[in-house]
Amino acid sequence: MTTTQTTPASPLLTTVRGAVAGDGVDAPVAAHYGELSREQRELVAGRGFVDLSHRGVVTVSGPDRLSWLHLLLTQHVSELPPQQATEALILSPHGHIEHALYLVDDGATTWMHVEPGTQGELVAYLEKMKFFNQVEITDATADYAVVFLPAGSARPSPTTTPDGGASRHTSLAAEGAAAVRELPYGRDLFLPRAQLLALAAGFGSPSGLWAYEALRIEAHRPRLGFETDHRTIPHELGWLETAVHLQKGCYRGQETVARVHNLGRPPRRLVFLHLDGSMEALPPHGTEVRSAADGAEGRPVGFVTSSARHHELGPVALALVKRNTPVDAPLLAGTVPATQEVVVPQ
Repeated sequence: MTTTQTTPASPLLTTVRGAVAGDGVDAPVAAHYGELSREQRELVAGRGFVDLSHRGVVTVSGPDRLSWLHLLLTQHVSELPPQQATEALILSPHGHIEHALYLVDDGATTWMHVEPGTQGELVAYLEKMKFFNQVEITDATADYAVVFLPAGSARPSPTTTPDGGASRHTSLAAEGAAAVRELPYGRDLFLPRAQLLALAAGFGSPSGLWAYEALRIEAHRPRLGFETDHRTIPHELGWLETAVHLQKGCYRGQETVARVHNLGRPPRRLVFLHLDGSMEALPPHGTEVRSAADGAEGRPVGFVTSSARHHELGPVALALVKRNTPVDAPLLAGTVPATQEVVVPQ
């Protein structure tokens, strides 16, 4: 994944006790706050929040925004109802994934967040495709940040004080956020950056990105630049179900999507790995995956895309392997024994 921009470090890194910065593109936010298992359990219980302020934020406004985006994206968005969350991809002419967009429209503006550092390339591409459409494209990353609230998290509402006045303990989701993406597993807030510190006070203790990633891996949700490389197509990751509409009109890369869908033979498939818990280190992104029957010197069948320590499942990972790899074959992620669960069927 090519990145062109970075966002400033989150203020939570210096104001929340125990904050430890992430790595690579995730360096501007906290990987954890010193208690990884507790942070995961808090998210599962519907408490706290995750600072995703390093993600790029792009907005598109204007009367033609949805009909215009419909021509460019893999998703059907021409009649997207206000406040309905969706996700979409932008493909290359050969059908390879270039951008993953997480969208919501508020009735006047389409809000989207993207992988850290990719917003510049996305805006440049969208600007080239404007032609005579009445749309305005803005890189809003400097002004807005993304924050994730888990499903079931409290939405504090105004309470009445003894003198009959309204308490200041109000819902940031209702009053402070510019837009909200409601999801089955939580919600994304597009929040003015100036309110990040207020969020920490209003929604309890934060959970770090490692906790969020562990739950993402458990849910088999792909991430651009981690589960993808320069030749990944949507079929390999299960993105046909969530980010591609197979009955919509033309968009760049549609021929590849239709051909592979009809033939049913994507070259690779995403798998979920249960890793040997006796090993101290997690296999990092890019670690070669081999069939355990062939040993550590055998021919690679794929590579690890993401790995994490889950509070209940132990060490887990996602990997992209060759389609014809037997679904019951024990694997080696580097030197770590692993068993696989099917995410994308053969």
